[in-house]
Amino acid sequence: MKKNILFALALIASIFTNAQTPTTDNIKSTNEVVTADTVEWGWLNPLRGDKSPAAGKLWGDRTKNEPAGFLVKFNKGFSSPPHIHNITYRGVVIKGLLHNDDENAEKQWLPAGSYWQQPAGEAHITAADGKENMAFLDIQEGPYLVKPTSEAFDNGERPVNVDKTNLVWLNADDIEWVSEKSNVETAFLWGSHKKNQLRASLIKLPAGFKGKMKKSKFKF
Repeated sequence: MKKNILFALALIASIFTNAQTPTTDNIKSTNEVVTADTVEWGWLNPLRGDKSPAAGKLWGDRTKNEPAGFLVKFNKGFSSPPHIHNITYRGVVIKGLLHNDDENAEKQWLPAGSYWQQPAGEAHITAADGKENMAFLDIQEGPYLVKPTSEAFDNGERPVNVDKTNLVWLNADDIEWVSEKSNVETAFLWGSHKKNQLRASLIKLPAGFKGKMKKSKFKF
């Protein structure tokens, strides 16, 4: 059994302006548990069929103009053609090795627990090199589309690739809302902790953890 369980937490919003990721959260979210056997799988890019990675729905609908979260499976050796997306997405590597960068960049293989951000309009490729490869993707608006690099544009955001060894994990010694007894750790990914501002963090819970997560202040 792994000593730690890694959770990707993303707070979502439905406002989208000038191709930039929303910064405020004006909707109410609901608690929902999706088990592995109930994930609905399809193709991430239906136009490519089985040449595309598989995509498993967690929440929302990535084909509509709404926030969504989904899993993506890549075969070993997969490498996409250069392309762009019409919206910004963020990803966490769950299993295997993934690379996401400019087509001419040296491969930076991100292992499980790593994080990346792909801005809307930025030309890139995505590749996989593990025996099994899976990532969690989060979008704040949709639909999630794949477009040719001839339509590339600069939306003001910049790509981010963070290897798991470069994540900064904080515990009760660093954050007032984490109980010392819980042994919970968190790594901030993006956004602001000001009221009503969107943000996302990774939360690391020790094996056997029992406690409560309070959304308002993330108390453990």
